[in-house]
Amino acid sequence: MKKTVLLIEDDPLILMDVEAALIDEGFEIITAENGTLAIEAFEADASRIDAVVTDIRLGTGPSGWDIGHRVREAVPSMPLVYMTGDSSHEWEAHGVPFSVMVSKPFVHAQIITALATLMNNPDQT
Repeated sequence: MKKTVLLIEDDPLILMDVEAALIDEGFEIITAENGTLAIEAFEADASRIDAVVTDIRLGTGPSGWDIGHRVREAVPSMPLVYMTGDSSHEWEAHGVPFSVMVSKPFVHAQIITALATLMNNPDQT
């Protein structure tokens, strides 16, 4: 059974690029272009989502940090990968425990490795 990843990124080119890479690795993808849409997608069917990959700065509305906290309130063991070009220094203060930060620019293997690492350690909450 395919694992489903909620992918949140406000830059359409990065969104399409990461989405294609994850599909190539066998994941099913739900995309959202901003924090509000991401939270709506998550709350519509949280049981379907196996992991979350989110950018930090998403424009107006909830940030990636906000999404991470909301997701972990609902599902404490949810694997969470943050992507950012400029906010990695805030991860310790704002990120959730047992998450992974991937700095932009990145190669697809970094995102895939981060997901695999988190998804293979389900006891971390």
